[in-house]
Amino acid sequence: MKKFAIILGSIFAFLFLLFLVFTDFVDNTSYFDNDYYKISSLRADSLKKTTVAVEDRFQAGFAKVSITPGLHYDEDNYLEGKFREVPLSGYGDRKGKPATGIHDSIFVKAVALEAGGQTIVFVTADLLIMPHNIIDSVTMLLSREGIKREQLFFSATHTHSSLGGWGPGYVGKQFSGAENKNIQRFLALRISEAVTAAISDLHPARIGTGSFDAGAYTRNRLIGSSGTKNGDFGFISIEQTGHKRAIIGSFAAHTTTLGGDNMKISADYPGFWAAKMENASYDLALFFAGSMGSQSAVAEGSGFERSRFLGEALADSLIMKLAGVTHHDKAEFSHVSLLMELPDYRMRITRNLTLSSFINKKLMPLPESPYLQAVRIGDAVWITTPADFSGEYALQIHNSLAAKGFHGNVTSFNGSYVGYIVPGRYYYMDSYESKLMGWFGPNMGEYTMDLIRQISDIVTGG
Repeated sequence: MKKFAIILGSIFAFLFLLFLVFTDFVDNTSYFDNDYYKISSLRADSLKKTTVAVEDRFQAGFAKVSITPGLHYDEDNYLEGKFREVPLSGYGDRKGKPATGIHDSIFVKAVALEAGGQTIVFVTADLLIMPHNIIDSVTMLLSREGIKREQLFFSATHTHSSLGGWGPGYVGKQFSGAENKNIQRFLALRISEAVTAAISDLHPARIGTGSFDAGAYTRNRLIGSSGTKNGDFGFISIEQTGHKRAIIGSFAAHTTTLGGDNMKISADYPGFWAAKMENASYDLALFFAGSMGSQSAVAEGSGFERSRFLGEALADSLIMKLAGVTHHDKAEFSHVSLLMELPDYRMRITRNLTLSSFINKKLMPLPESPYLQAVRIGDAVWITTPADFSGEYALQIHNSLAAKGFHGNVTSFNGSYVGYIVPGRYYYMDSYESKLMGWFGPNMGEYTMDLIRQISDIVTGG
């Protein structure tokens, strides 16, 4: 009997040890009381002293580089973009299966802006996200050219039918298939090429900004009609004097008009939007995924016709709006980049229980350089976030900036990925966005919103 008790006690001790190693409890402490907030706020305070607004004549440069992969080759050649097979990223139910063909070409595109000696580059790609491991490599390559990470404002179109193979860890494999170092090298080189080409293309330019209501094409997928949504389509129009024209557009409907049954490479509806804009009067059209957290597309048709419907409907509305937009060769210009300190990394498994930070990092390595960034061009303020950022939160930011005379736009997938950032009141919902993808606890949303308010104040002089 004594021996049995010892064995039973050993089993309980072992299970308790496993519990301690593999799990933790949801952290409900205020973000104000945590070191991650104090560190990030100190960084924001220092940025107030170094961020300088200028008003000088603009120069702009454009670049477009193909990332359409060559498929079904005998061996990988990342320099030429040829691969034996390429898994499609975006849907776990594909189980990492390779793409069967190419429906439409995919690209990385960049617009460089310079004024008063300050240069930034807007960069987007027809990818699910901008993976942090890829962007770390891009940052290293560009540093050799004297280009800093703080100058780069990233996004992605968030297509769920593009190149996979970029994601490290178990979670990365579920969404992008088996890791492929050659695909990673290929993407890093092409993104870097687009940035340097855009900077090399600088010419005197004029810029116009604005937005229009496209709320008919998006809905709140988390709580339906009882929730709010961000239906704003924001844009930046750039005209080089005597040369080319580029348009940057941003919308908040999830890029999922194509389902997991599609096995062909495609940019989804942003690709159709860009094609129509580039066939109209623009040489280059860049799509920045907006505040896509909790928002899905409303479109007609099925398959690629559904993608075409939404992309071309948005392009038609934008073309009409652009007819009344005034372009200026100078405007107040400022930008700021805040490196976020992150809370403990914990995926929730029950209402009050999470996987431990140690286990989470094994499942998917933690991004080391997640940035919140903001740029002001006249009365437009664009904010970039390293997440699927909530449309409800973005609407609050839009309204707050509007009260001060600015038009705000919030984009997602800024060169890193920290899951979904949605209002804390949804954290305990048993849903994909809050339970599976809410990696940093119930206060992550308000913490991020606090930092966004701080950087918005910096660029607007608040």
